[in-house]
Amino acid sequence: MRILAHQIARTILAGFEKHFAFHQEVTSGARERFERRDWPAAQRAAIERISLYDRRVREIIAKVRETFGITELDEPLWREVKAAYLDLLRCHCRPELAETFYNSVFCQMFERKYFNNANIFVESVADRRKLVDQYRVYMSFHPKDGGLHTSVRELLSSFYFSLPFEDLERDTANIVDMFLTHSPLRRAPVDELRIDVLETPFFRNKAAYLIGRVMRREHCYPFVVPLLNNGRGAVYADALLTTGDQLGLVFSFSRAYFMVKTPVPAATIHFLESLLHNKPLAELYMSIGFHKQAKNQFYRDFLHHLRDSSDPFIIAPGARGMVMSVFTLQSYPYVFKVIKDRFDPPKEVTHEQVIHRYLLVKQHDRVGRMADTLEFSDAAFPRHRFSPQLLEELQRVAPSSLEIEDDIIVIKHLYIERRMRPLNLFLEQASESEARAAIADWGLAIKELMAANIFPGDLLFKNFGVTRQGRVVFYDYDELSYLTECRFRKIPEPRYPEDELAAEPAFDVGPHDVFPEEFLTFITTDPQRRQMLLESHPELLDYRYWRQRQQDVENGVYTNVYPYAERFRFLRNLPVALPN
Repeated sequence: MRILAHQIARTILAGFEKHFAFHQEVTSGARERFERRDWPAAQRAAIERISLYDRRVREIIAKVRETFGITELDEPLWREVKAAYLDLLRCHCRPELAETFYNSVFCQMFERKYFNNANIFVESVADRRKLVDQYRVYMSFHPKDGGLHTSVRELLSSFYFSLPFEDLERDTANIVDMFLTHSPLRRAPVDELRIDVLETPFFRNKAAYLIGRVMRREHCYPFVVPLLNNGRGAVYADALLTTGDQLGLVFSFSRAYFMVKTPVPAATIHFLESLLHNKPLAELYMSIGFHKQAKNQFYRDFLHHLRDSSDPFIIAPGARGMVMSVFTLQSYPYVFKVIKDRFDPPKEVTHEQVIHRYLLVKQHDRVGRMADTLEFSDAAFPRHRFSPQLLEELQRVAPSSLEIEDDIIVIKHLYIERRMRPLNLFLEQASESEARAAIADWGLAIKELMAANIFPGDLLFKNFGVTRQGRVVFYDYDELSYLTECRFRKIPEPRYPEDELAAEPAFDVGPHDVFPEEFLTFITTDPQRRQMLLESHPELLDYRYWRQRQQDVENGVYTNVYPYAERFRFLRNLPVALPN
């Protein structure tokens, strides 16, 4: 049995190594895509990388079954397999990811009743601290050796892009000036400072981000330098971000995943933890493209929270959805979303369409305006933690998704998102200035989604949330579509007076037809809110504006959406080209 167990363990680990090699190959191409400004290839690579994991797991399951004749679970054998696998991981530099891969293989091969720590890695045994001590993933620069200006110039020059800097001295001066103006360390003696920066840029969309920290004694101060490609064969530093809030926006759950080559993910994550103290470990793994590891870590954290809390799962505050039943724990900052068995009119989408749209959001550029989700199958919850009202609702609207086993409720399929305050509830209690700012940001969110070729479909305030930073984020995807799939129209003039009184339109309306001038009518009935919308974004009610943005996308003209405010961007003072 021991020899067979070792053979199976080696087969699974070889499958993980093959997956990780492909993952890093796709990721490593980000540098060249950035240098070539090949943004469509960057989007294709993001989609490909997400699909790699499940493909490799299925491949290894088929190989294990075929090679070793595994048709049903032999628990003693598989406990030997886990022990052999653990032995293989003792000197591994990615043990936490390898554990997750093992869990995926086992859980897809066998029934949920066998998912315990004897058979899988419910609790990780990876020694992340040892990995951090063993592998250094950052470079250090010491201003005491030549001054702050020299250290910043050396830092920028250390990444060896195939393109030169547009103006290295200018960028160096901009960063130093911004540091001396805004950093909490601006008055600290430079000989007390050390600058650490991760060895590999973090690539996402059209930017390469240098992620670092300034150390003074034992205190850590984060910074980010976004680099952009000017389209003329050079790169330039666009900003210096130095606050926790700015860093939080760069690593927001509403952003796409970074492409960053990281042979030792635990060491990279540890560095990020020093910068983002309030960011859950799961979200950090998610941010650098290890979404299965993020799911595994989230579930571990969730089990710990259940153990340490006692409040019940309740129906989430806000308007009830027509497609999803949503519940939450007040003590836990997430919501759990279950697709209903039947959708109330006028919803005409199918279950398959809803699932496809959630996948689209995961694969797409979310531009800071669409919440990321974790998708789970056969998730088990303690029955006694469900409020009677919640259990009654789930049994009524989604019975096919529930299995009740003694003291356990199993939900066959659900999505988990960061909890936000629904925009409609926020507006009910907001002051005039808060409401005006939120509605202005709602309109800006719509425009930024348009830039990413996304039309939310249902623009009601209840389908948007407000984050802790006050940003408006879209989170209801059942009517989402590509902007280019829509037909934006003006409502035709009535042919006869009675047309205006008819219950149904007196003109043909196709399934993809959208009439922007109607938005104001159904978004809000509050005259004050309507006036705020008209003052901040009147163009959203004009079909011609939507058509122009649609045309921009079709022509490959994408508006840049930065994860930082325009006021933080450097002035570049480009030289004026003289006529011949």
